[in-house]
Amino acid sequence: MNFFVDALNLVFVSVTNFAEIYLLLIFLKLSLAWFPTVNWYNEPFSSLSRLTDPYLRLFSGTVPVVLGMDMSPMLGILFLQCLMVIFSNMRIATL
Repeated sequence: MNFFVDALNLVFVSVTNFAEIYLLLIFLKLSLAWFPTVNWYNEPFSSLSRLTDPYLRLFSGTVPVVLGMDMSPMLGILFLQCLMVIFSNMRIATL
């Protein structure tokens, strides 16, 4: 039984760590989008784009454009942060 609890706690920590790393990748992509000279077809930018674009496309079009800026990535960031808080607070205590 203790092995099951440890494995479940490891899953919770792994999901939290993955969401944190993915959030950093999204912040990096959004920061680089401000630079018009970034060529998204060259490495490492194309890998970054291939990793983050499918997730960010889930939220595109859900929030209207404000002052010419697409605010839909904020929903993706907010969802990842909520996921991180939920999974970081989920721990199963052993007796």
